[in-house]
Amino acid sequence: MQWGAEHPATVIAWHGLARTGRDMDDIAAHLSSRFRVICPDTIGRGLSQWSPAPEKEYCFDFYARLAVSLVDQLGIRELHWLGTSMGGAIGIQLAAGALKGRIRRLILNDIGPQLGAAAVDRIRSYAGNPAQFDRLSELEQYFRSIYKPYGWLSDAQWRRLTETSARRTAEGKLTPHYDPNMVMQFTHHPKDYDQWEAWDAIEVPTLCLRGETSDLLLPEVAEAMRSRGPRAVVVTIPGCGHAPALNVPEQFALVERFLNGR
Repeated sequence: MQWGAEHPATVIAWHGLARTGRDMDDIAAHLSSRFRVICPDTIGRGLSQWSPAPEKEYCFDFYARLAVSLVDQLGIRELHWLGTSMGGAIGIQLAAGALKGRIRRLILNDIGPQLGAAAVDRIRSYAGNPAQFDRLSELEQYFRSIYKPYGWLSDAQWRRLTETSARRTAEGKLTPHYDPNMVMQFTHHPKDYDQWEAWDAIEVPTLCLRGETSDLLLPEVAEAMRSRGPRAVVVTIPGCGHAPALNVPEQFALVERFLNGR
């Protein structure tokens, strides 16, 4: 998805592990009055194809190559990066590496250079074996349960989240719209999320939004992010865990002020 195509200043908004670019609809619509906002679907998610070599391609090195190819094909010389969870981790790698000097501002939504182990176990427990349902309403209730830490969403937002991240199986069941093999990243690339070396190489202004009760970005990791590498501005989002949904005015304002240099 692309928003605000008439603007030269560009934000790449990248979604989380088992999600799609449509999660960024609300923040993208808000930012589109000033920015071009591009919200891709990672390979294996949403409308992107599934990997023919999942053990090799579901990893940050491959995702980063796809991201560089995307911005190059679109002729984007400089950009801001906004990433939720996995999308933020990809941003850390790129800001320290292949897009160093081109990413001008980095916004991380409940992600850092080290993960809470309990959260990884929790996410793997449902992401690698996605549930299947007969009705869209049942899928919505499932999403409301596993994504309760997102914080407040309106009924319309929950319905849109469900409708934009559902697919039919060959048997006609409804299930989340991603390739279950994407969890191979954790077994075949177990060091992907260990990113302190990359963190220390980042040299651009960085904002980190941390869900108040997040089990993925632990308080001690967030505190260390303030004092090393880019010395991030860390803001705690009340009423959320992993990860804030970027769907309410208070969160819009934090992102917009940072992108505007304040």
